[in-house]
Amino acid sequence: MTKLVKDIMHPGIITCKTTATLGQVAVLLDQHNVHALFVADRGGRIMGVITDSDLMTGEWLSKDAESLEIMRKLTAADLMSQPVDTIEADTPIAEAANQFMTKRVSRFLVTENKKNIGIVSLSDFVASVADAIEPKRETVADVMSDAILVCRGKTPVVSAARAMTSAGWRSVVVVDVRGKLLGVVSGHDLLQFVKNGVDKKAIVRDVMHPALTIDINASLREAADKMIQNHNHRLIVIDAQDPEAFPLGAISTFDIVAEMAKPDSVWQAR
Repeated sequence: MTKLVKDIMHPGIITCKTTATLGQVAVLLDQHNVHALFVADRGGRIMGVITDSDLMTGEWLSKDAESLEIMRKLTAADLMSQPVDTIEADTPIAEAANQFMTKRVSRFLVTENKKNIGIVSLSDFVASVADAIEPKRETVADVMSDAILVCRGKTPVVSAARAMTSAGWRSVVVVDVRGKLLGVVSGHDLLQFVKNGVDKKAIVRDVMHPALTIDINASLREAADKMIQNHNHRLIVIDAQDPEAFPLGAISTFDIVAEMAKPDSVWQAR
C-alpha cells in the first residue's frame, strides 16, 4: 500500500505571533527543539515561516551596536519567508520526495480540505523510508557531500556566523590545528546570542556541541537510523580506521532524499 504524507506527518502546528521579537522566536525554537516556527496573525492564519537560519541572517551579529539594536527590534513578520510551502495530505511520499528536492525546503505545511492539519519535515520523511533501505545496498560514500564548512576552535563566533550565512550552511565543523574533529556549531548553538546579545570575545569552541559521526563505509540505513535517533539533519563523515584524521565530508537528510528521488531508486518503484 502506497504511503501518503498524512501517514508520516506530525499533527498540529507550532506557531508564533507576527509581532514576536527575534528573542522570543529564539526562546520558542529552543523550548520546542525545532528549526522553524510558522508565523500566524491574530486570526490564526499562517502568514509565513521563520527558521533558526533566518535569525542569523542580516546584521544581528554585527560589531555595530546600532545595527544590533535595530535587529533586536525586528519581529517574526520582518524576517519570515513567504508564501509558505504546502503539500496535500494525500500526496504519495514518492512524489513528496521530488517536491522536497525541487523546492529545496526542509518542511511543508500539510493541508487537507483547505485546512492546515500538520507538518511534514525531512526528518519525518527519512524516518518513514528508513526500513525500505536495504542494508549495505548503498553506502555513505556513495551519496555524501565532500565539501564541508570548516573553522578552527579559536575562530570568533561572529566570523563563523557570517561564514554560515554567506555559504548558506546551517552548521560549521570545528577542527584543531591538525585537522582533528572537535565539534560542530549550528544555528541552535547561536540562538543564545539573539536572546542575550553578542559576546565579541566568544569563540566557536565556547559554543560548539559534540559532532555526530558516521563511518564512510557505513550503509545508508545506518546513517538514516542515526539521524532519526538523534533528531539530527547532518552527520560528519569520518574514516573509522583513522578517527582523528581530518573529516572526509558530511551526509545530510537532503543527500538521502536526493537518492530516494532518483527515478531508478527503490522508493520510486511502482
